[in-house]
Amino acid sequence: MALPWKLHGDGKDVAASEIVMPEERLSWPRTIGFGAQHVVAMFGATFLVPLLTGFSPSTTLLFSGIGTLLFLIITQNKLPSYLGSSFAFIAPITAAVASDGKSVALGGIIVVGALLAIIGVVVHLSGTGWINKLMPPVVAGTIVALIGFNLAPAAKNNFEQAPLTAGVTLLSVVLVTVLFKGMLGRLSIVIGVVIGYLFAMTQGEVDLSAVEAAAWVGLPEFITPTFGFEYLPLYLMFLPVVLALIAENVGHVKGVGQLTDRNLDPLTGRALFADGLATVIAGIGGGSPTTTYGENIGVMSATRVFSTAAYWVAGIAAILLGLSPKIGEIIFTIPAGVLGGVTTALYGLIGIIGVRIWVENRVDFGKPKNQFTAGIALIIAIADFTLGGDGITFGGIILGTVAALVVYHLMSLIGRLRGTDR
Repeated sequence: MALPWKLHGDGKDVAASEIVMPEERLSWPRTIGFGAQHVVAMFGATFLVPLLTGFSPSTTLLFSGIGTLLFLIITQNKLPSYLGSSFAFIAPITAAVASDGKSVALGGIIVVGALLAIIGVVVHLSGTGWINKLMPPVVAGTIVALIGFNLAPAAKNNFEQAPLTAGVTLLSVVLVTVLFKGMLGRLSIVIGVVIGYLFAMTQGEVDLSAVEAAAWVGLPEFITPTFGFEYLPLYLMFLPVVLALIAENVGHVKGVGQLTDRNLDPLTGRALFADGLATVIAGIGGGSPTTTYGENIGVMSATRVFSTAAYWVAGIAAILLGLSPKIGEIIFTIPAGVLGGVTTALYGLIGIIGVRIWVENRVDFGKPKNQFTAGIALIIAIADFTLGGDGITFGGIILGTVAALVVYHLMSLIGRLRGTDR
């Protein structure tokens, strides 16, 4: 079967005024090299999610690779993307694992993935107009921001377990970002973790006993999900994540379209469906849920190579890494101090992604409805307001999400009726 990519130019060089389009490729050695860059770019954030939630890193890598290949197939090789672990799920997964265990948390992941896939089908048939109305930039940005800021206490808890190691890790992330250009600067999270890990070893905080016993090649840990009507409150706790995933996927489609000077909006439904399907499959086997990765957009922007062939290489590489239990055990030895340092930066960056949505869409915070929408929702999420009774408890993320939607649309409706919102 003929491969779907045509060679760009001579396959060796990309002129400063040119980009390698999704349907093109460079020579295979160069394509493999670019694929390796995408693996490195996604690796830092992708392995942190299972590490923070107690899932298997090897299983997560395996399903992220499988999800990426499915995404490329479903989007017809027209939308380059890597599906890495989604940070939007950390809070509900952590709460679900603590109360009911991993298998029940996987049920919540599957519910979200299935809902996202259904929304993808609806968007594919009806277009994206209703999403833009439901989640204008001020609402979308707020939802993404509150998910990151809600995780602040988790970062603090890990930081306090080994403050010196956490401080070294955090400082390393910051310094690498500003000291190095190009790819090294973009890998500040990974390099910071490595430096923090080496420092933790000097402090006696790393236990390598499980690594020595693990095989180099083998199947990762698989966990089957558990479902039940008694877990309905838990599923409701997961549902706001759907809105964040929609915002991330729509933003990815528009971002790649802008960089390639193409209108990729018709692929939005396919992208949402693919991400939802990948999340369902990951949940069935015990992997972390997925989302499109901004880190990899950064790589494409820097290299001007948007070839989906490089993402096939990255997906296959992730699958191979997932079939190495020893690599998974090495990841699991990262101590709390290192996690505390890196998540202090990473969770903050998730929050700032929401702020970027405001800035890039020129949200006018001179308008009261925008001020109240963002302000009320963020306070609810950061303080982690809770509301519950009869066994049902809603935390800061779901309450903040509901607040953002209700405040914005209620104030818009009343403002139009009263003539105070123009």
